[in-house]
Amino acid sequence: MPVGTESAIGPNLFRMANPRKLAILLLCGLSLGVDGIAQQENETLGTARSLIQQKKNAEAIAQLKALAERRPTMKGINHELGVAYYDEGEYFEAARYLKEAWRENSEDRDAVQLLGLSYYLSGQPAEAIPALEKVRLWHPNANIDAVYTLGLCYALTKNYSEALTTFARLYGVATDSAGAHLLLARILIRQGFDPIAEQEIHKALSISPQVPLAHFTLGEFYVYKANYPKAVGEFEKELAINTGYAPALTQLGEVYWRLNRLDDAEKVLQRSVWLDSSSSEAYVIMGKVLVKKGQLALAERTLQRAIAMNPNSYTAHYFLGQLYREMGKADAAEREMKIAAQIQQLQGNNASRDR
Repeated sequence: MPVGTESAIGPNLFRMANPRKLAILLLCGLSLGVDGIAQQENETLGTARSLIQQKKNAEAIAQLKALAERRPTMKGINHELGVAYYDEGEYFEAARYLKEAWRENSEDRDAVQLLGLSYYLSGQPAEAIPALEKVRLWHPNANIDAVYTLGLCYALTKNYSEALTTFARLYGVATDSAGAHLLLARILIRQGFDPIAEQEIHKALSISPQVPLAHFTLGEFYVYKANYPKAVGEFEKELAINTGYAPALTQLGEVYWRLNRLDDAEKVLQRSVWLDSSSSEAYVIMGKVLVKKGQLALAERTLQRAIAMNPNSYTAHYFLGQLYREMGKADAAEREMKIAAQIQQLQGNNASRDR
């Protein structure tokens, strides 16, 4: 066949083809290619999610960031990055991505809840409130950490009336009740808001002078302030209202020990044990009292019993170590002091993670 004939046939055949069919074929090819890429990226997102579930957050973050470079607008990446950083305890980074996830999907409830918690845990309570309020709107009757944290955020931003309302709803009590003010007071004491807590306790007592735990909470407040005579008075008032409340007897025994009223301490601690023999705290304080009274053998047995009930009691190990030193048991003393130091270090590490 002549060369000119072959070259003529090619173009003729191309011209004879239906342009519409060619376009469809080209579009199908492109579509298959795009679908294949999309499927691969979805699989990458699924793999990252699986890695997060396996606590392999660093690997998941690396994969997600690589995917984000290729597809910066792909939905789901910010959500998974936020979850991974949250699980890693990197709350500033978590908040950054979770905020974007919420912007992408206003109904992403997991992202919104984790965003509020991330802001709180990174020391940004004011920023946490809108997200946590959204969670409360979605779950008005649920007992979830996010709602409790919302109350803390209101307290931390000094919006005590909203904190009162939030905790009252959470615990199912009337906002204007003695119980609501007492709840807020007990929570505020543990957050270090002592003056406001004291005011709330007095509000509770003004509404209901016989409300249980109000005087006990005031007693705890005065212990924190090292005002032991006032603490004694409040614990005694609590026991006049709430006679069988073992923790009040235990705390009264602790304060008596600090005031060197050893016989009084021993008496109330024995009453506490009779009411609740499952609490190790009363045995620990009783051991401290007996050491101070010089009843070393009985103190040893009491502290050993406390440790058997609660092996992670720093105070029990520490005072048992001190006791063994007095008894001349150097090896035993060293062992107990070493255990006490290990417990203290572990508690310190856990407190740092909690913050």
